[in-house]
Amino acid sequence: MEVAPVFEEFTPESDCDCPGCIHWRRSAVHALPPALGGHPAAHGARRALVLAAAAGSVLGGGPAPPAAAATPAERVPAGPVAGQSGIPAGEGPGSPQGGASALHGRPAAAAPGPPGAAAYRATTRTAIINRAKKWVAAQVPYAMDGYWSDGYRQDCSGFVSMAWNLGGNEWTGSLASYAVRITKDELKPGDILLFHNPTNPTQGSHVTLFGGWTDYTHSHYLAYEQARPHARKQATPYAYWTYGTRYLAYRYKGLGGGAQGGSGTADPATRYPGAGAFGPGADNAHVTRLGKALVARGGKRFYRSGPGPRWTEADRRATQAFQRAQGWTGADADGLPGPTTWSYLMRGKGKDIPPGGAAGPGGTPAGASAAAPAYPGPGVFRPGRSHAAIELLGRQLVKKGFGTHYARGPGRTWGESDRRNVAAFQRAQGWRGAAADGHPGPETWRRLFR
Repeated sequence: MEVAPVFEEFTPESDCDCPGCIHWRRSAVHALPPALGGHPAAHGARRALVLAAAAGSVLGGGPAPPAAAATPAERVPAGPVAGQSGIPAGEGPGSPQGGASALHGRPAAAAPGPPGAAAYRATTRTAIINRAKKWVAAQVPYAMDGYWSDGYRQDCSGFVSMAWNLGGNEWTGSLASYAVRITKDELKPGDILLFHNPTNPTQGSHVTLFGGWTDYTHSHYLAYEQARPHARKQATPYAYWTYGTRYLAYRYKGLGGGAQGGSGTADPATRYPGAGAFGPGADNAHVTRLGKALVARGGKRFYRSGPGPRWTEADRRATQAFQRAQGWTGADADGLPGPTTWSYLMRGKGKDIPPGGAAGPGGTPAGASAAAPAYPGPGVFRPGRSHAAIELLGRQLVKKGFGTHYARGPGRTWGESDRRNVAAFQRAQGWRGAAADGHPGPETWRRLFR
């Protein structure tokens, strides 16, 4: 008589790519092991699936029936993958990720939610890179539901959580809350490049640790990352092999100590340089940095060239569009960056500038003014002339931030204060010589009222 086989319970290898194992690895993201308080059913179900497959193979006398196909919600949607579309094989991450959790073997330190200031453990760029190098040197294997001896999960977001010395394992959907947005030009070793796909995190979501540019072109950088088969460091095209245009650069808030920087002082990268750094006549690196931050927040359409170090009307208009996007009006949206505007831009706070044509406060397009009144002709703007258009011009100069030469004005009679304010506005457009003589022509008028 046939003796029923004795089955030994086992757990499949973490890199098994059958649909059933893929499903249970993803399900395990949201369930702790029984040893940490998780429900045993979540893990028992996976063992039952393995036993059922084995039983079907032995008792049925034939090949095991195919595992149930993954449902559409379980499949990784089609998209650029390594080995296709010119992407070198093995370069993409090629794997999903786990969710936010406590360090393995330790109770959660806080309830889920945005981190408080105490969560930003002080660290340095050198410490971040050295921690990453330890995993690379040890060739820590990739495992979405595995944890290394330090308690951090062995996937891409667990790797960054480890490098930043966070108090728990984060994922691509939560890492940004520990950081501030920065631009490509501001990237330094220890920062990250992050892509989180909120509609389907399994489609391309990934994070890498920036290790420095490979050359002056800034087209490739050294990426420290956790990907199959193990932690690695390699030259990577900016921003990544796949979905590269969707990655964003971030800087850890605890860099240098505390949420703001070392010793409780503001990080030099985010410190407000003062009102004198901006406005007509300003020419410095802070203007360039402002412009780049505005472009990163949706203000590219305001610049025909640049941004650059010389303050122009494009900088003012882009700044004003950003201010209006926050719901600010009046003097709070004058196009000149104060400490709050600067902080929002440098720290990635607030709302981005809406696309061109989107309505802003008052029903006008964001960053734009109402239709310009008709140009009254050059003869109006002559010494001693009195006209309503002169006062209209003066009020618009004040609104744009070019009214410093008015002692009392503006008024209906053309005077030297009007001319000098107009000249300052013209120079802010980059004009020189006769083009900035202080007498408003049609183009000066159009730019003032647009």
